[in-house]
Amino acid sequence: MEPPAAILETARRQQRRSAWLRTLTQWHWISSGLCLIGMLLFAVTGITLNHAASIGATPQIDTVEAQLPEALLESLRTQTASRPDKAPLPAALSAWLDHRVPHSVSGLPADWSEDEIYLAMPRPGGDAWISVDLRSGELLYEETDRGWISYFNDLHKGRNTGVMWRWFIDVFAVACVVFCITGLLLLQLHSSRRRSTWPLVGLGLLLPLLLALLFIH
Repeated sequence: MEPPAAILETARRQQRRSAWLRTLTQWHWISSGLCLIGMLLFAVTGITLNHAASIGATPQIDTVEAQLPEALLESLRTQTASRPDKAPLPAALSAWLDHRVPHSVSGLPADWSEDEIYLAMPRPGGDAWISVDLRSGELLYEETDRGWISYFNDLHKGRNTGVMWRWFIDVFAVACVVFCITGLLLLQLHSSRRRSTWPLVGLGLLLPLLLALLFIH
């Protein structure tokens, strides 16, 4: 029969283990809830990116051609000399464009030169641009839409997605790290009753390592 002190110490160890297990489980399910949709998105787009050459897509291109009013064109010509190489479009030009192109251009930085104003508007899954010829007053707008698969692929890469999406990727990555680490610690706590735990974890490490060493040159 065990002495009372040993029984008490065993009970304390079990209590500590139970408390640790509850904490890990709580962090694990919370991080899994935060990561669930993001992990599905990044897993699916990982497949589509890996087979991008095999997934056919026909970009849809829309164009708009217009002629600037002479008064507006003269105003732009006089402003060209005083404008820096990178500056937003004037309010008058932005207001005129709002009625002719499908996207607002107010406040967007454009490239200015003596002969042309060029505004690039890249976005996930496509892009658009506006060119204003300061000699002839000809305006050309072109928008390219590469489809939903390209859109989600660009979200995966963080391409042309803006600051808020980059912040989301960072927070999502931290949540994934928490999910993986708590999962590993839970595996360690249950490994004594599951003999295949560490062989499977080792295989998860060994398989990509071997593939990288043997097949990636």
